Amino acid sequence: MQSLIEKAKHIRLVIFDVDGVLSTGALTYGPNGTETKTFHVHDGVGMKLLTKSGIAIGIITGRKSDIVTQRMQELDIEHVYQGYSDKIPAYEDLKQKLQLDDHQIAYVGDDLPDLPLLRRVGLGITVPNAPKIMHKHAAWTTTMKGGKGAAREVCEFIMTAQGSFNAALQAFLER
Repeated sequence: MQSLIEKAKHIRLVIFDVDGVLSTGALTYGPNGTETKTFHVHDGVGMKLLTKSGIAIGIITGRKSDIVTQRMQELDIEHVYQGYSDKIPAYEDLKQKLQLDDHQIAYVGDDLPDLPLLRRVGLGITVPNAPKIMHKHAAWTTTMKGGKGAAREVCEFIMTAQGSFNAALQAFLER
């Protein structure tokens, strides 16, 4: 656990996959082809807290969805890359924009398209409901499932490692 904390201390950017990480991964289509996704409110609060603590957040997903656009706008996430089945070009673009090195980046993914980034970043994270191969290559597996609080757990872990979580909590306790 200590090596995870040391890795987390260097993180300046957390990149999340969407389906299976920020949502459960279930794809639901309405009668007219309308796609729906469910996001957990706790994840959104965690992402907002992480951003306020000075850590950038990025989204790289293989699918394109108006729902993802809407949710990321609600959370003020500006680095959103949709439609990238090969996630490396989006990763390289974001890394260059923010002038970061691999060791300063955490990536949270749940399936094979995420594996190249999971292995490359300073802190590769997966969720418990991911395939076994992901657990083999991840530095850490959250206790919460994708779409059920995993992103919140990641945000709080990084903030705790960097010493900013208690200050964030205190802001709520003093209201």
